Amino acid sequence: MDLSFQGILQRLLLYLPVLLLSLTVHEFAHAWTARRLGDDTAERLGRLTLNPLAHADPIGTFLLPILGVPFGWARPVPVNPARFRRDVRMTTGMLVTSLAGPFANGLLAIASTVALGLLYRLAPDTADAYRGIGAFLAIAIQMNVALGVFNMLPLPPLDGSRIVDALLPARFRPQWESFSRFAPFLLLAIVFLGWRIIAVPIGAGIELLERLLHAIA
Repeated sequence: MDLSFQGILQRLLLYLPVLLLSLTVHEFAHAWTARRLGDDTAERLGRLTLNPLAHADPIGTFLLPILGVPFGWARPVPVNPARFRRDVRMTTGMLVTSLAGPFANGLLAIASTVALGLLYRLAPDTADAYRGIGAFLAIAIQMNVALGVFNMLPLPPLDGSRIVDALLPARFRPQWESFSRFAPFLLLAIVFLGWRIIAVPIGAGIELLERLLHAIA
C-alpha cells in the first residue's frame, strides 16, 4: 500500500474520478429504474441524480481509494416496493431494480471499451497526447467489471442478495434469513481477504472486453 504523497495524489487523480463516475451511474440506475416502476422514494430524497455527492459514502467512496483499496461503494439507494405501480409485482420490481446497478456498470464498461478502441483507431499517432484519457478509460473498464461482479454476490447489502431475496421460494426463507445474519462478516472477509473468489469472473469479463477493444482498434 503506497501511502506516500505521490501515491495518494495519483490515486486521487486517476482512480477517484473513475470510482465516482462508476458508483454514481450504478446508484442512479437503481433510482431511475425504481422511479420508472412507480417508486419515487429515491427521487424525493434527492437520489435520482448524477451528482456524485448525493451518492458518495465518506469511507467507501473516499477513504478506501485514498488508502489504495482498488474498489469502493456508495450509499445504497432506498427502494420501497410497496410504492411500485399496481401492475408491477413487488418481487419482480425488486429484481429489476437490483439488476439495474450491475447492468449499468456493464454498459459503462462496454462504452469505455468502445471509446478507448476508437481513440486508438482514429488517433493512433497522437496516443501519447491522450494518455490521460486512455488511462481513465482503461481504469473505467476494469473498475466497472469489478463493481458489476462484486455487486452480484448474494451477500447483504449487495444487489445479489436482493436478487436472491426476490427469487427465493418461501420455504427457504428461514435459512436465508439465518445466513443473512452472518453475511456482513463474509462480505468483509471477501473484501479484505477473498478477492480470488471473484477474480475469475472479473478476469473473464475484462478478457472479453479486451477482445472487443482489439477488434475496434
